[in-house]
Amino acid sequence: MANHMNAEPAGQSLLGGAMIIAGTTVGAGMFSLPVVSAGMWFSYSVVMLIAIWLIMLLSGLLLLETNLHFKPGVSFDTLTRDTLGQFWRIVTGLSIAFVLYILTYAYISGGGSIVNHSLQSMGINLPQPVAGLVFVAILAGIVLISTKAVDRITTIMLGGMVITFFLAAGNLLIEVEPSRLFDPQGEASFAPYLWAALPFGLASFGYHGNVPSLVKYYGNNHKIIIKTIFLGTFLALVIYLCWLVATMGNIGRIEFISIIKEGGNIGVLVAALDKVMNSEWLTSMLTLFANLAVASSFLGVTLGLFDYLADLFNFDDSYSGRTKTACVTFIPPTLLGLLFPNGFLVAIGFAALAACIWAVIVPALMAYQVRKLYPDYQGFKVAGGNVTIFIVIGFGVLTACCHLLVMAAWLPQYGS
Repeated sequence: MANHMNAEPAGQSLLGGAMIIAGTTVGAGMFSLPVVSAGMWFSYSVVMLIAIWLIMLLSGLLLLETNLHFKPGVSFDTLTRDTLGQFWRIVTGLSIAFVLYILTYAYISGGGSIVNHSLQSMGINLPQPVAGLVFVAILAGIVLISTKAVDRITTIMLGGMVITFFLAAGNLLIEVEPSRLFDPQGEASFAPYLWAALPFGLASFGYHGNVPSLVKYYGNNHKIIIKTIFLGTFLALVIYLCWLVATMGNIGRIEFISIIKEGGNIGVLVAALDKVMNSEWLTSMLTLFANLAVASSFLGVTLGLFDYLADLFNFDDSYSGRTKTACVTFIPPTLLGLLFPNGFLVAIGFAALAACIWAVIVPALMAYQVRKLYPDYQGFKVAGGNVTIFIVIGFGVLTACCHLLVMAAWLPQYGS
């Protein structure tokens, strides 16, 4: 199982790996952050995001520690099987599949919402479920064509996202009113709302599926992999904090109540920001960014789900095989999107519940196991000994419990 030989560095760029991590981490899920953080507001949100970033950074490094005991190229599935056994392999596999399916539904919901908002701004009125169907039909066609088509389209979208985000968010940051951030109106209670927001913060730092890919990309050169994970996730943190400043600095805390009551979907938030932007052109940039963000997230998630299901059901890469895979991939979440068009926030919360298992608890358990198996190992180990492992596991359990308590209506939710 183990491979303690140091592979030669692959000579790949640090920036390339950091962009892979940042690109995976940042997506349409960021639109949920201001909505679910409205209750605790800005200061608590900043503290929460920094704390979650640190924990998710540690869980990724624990996964890296385990991965370095294996040959580069080994999959997440093999890591769990060889360290924790068949039970955890099945639990992890089901968690990953669940996350991919529920995120596909989340992005269908969010895509329908923002496409509907975009069409309304052009004077075209479509029911939101129909807008979601149009969204799926176009993007599913790209996934069906080939992985190369997804790669090329996503690259273009990511470039467009960067440009439109900085244009729109830059304008919003200029218009920020500090009093909105640090002296919000409404009830004086803030801290109790933090717990319901924890799962959404965790879901915003999901990059762990890329760690085995980075080991394959760089070899066992752990120093550069650590830097890429740190830089990529730190860039995501900076983007999230800028987004919170831009949204909470322009939309009052009380105004978020109506956004939440309308379902808190992407189109509703963008419509609220449209009202405070003083330029039709910048409003268009924000709307375009939202469309690109949800579309690129959808393509990234569904390509992973498509490949996972093709392997699971042994569908080949012929036209008929890809068609079968596409049906299994897209029909269930699309039907859910037609029946429950405004489930974006709920779906992100469920994705976080599964992510608590495979992206937080499982990496920590694997690192604990390999330390027991190889007590004399002199390679990379995450600092802090078993205390770090227990902190990460404790956070995963706490966050999962918070989501379950929200579902049981035992934790306060702002605006509900």
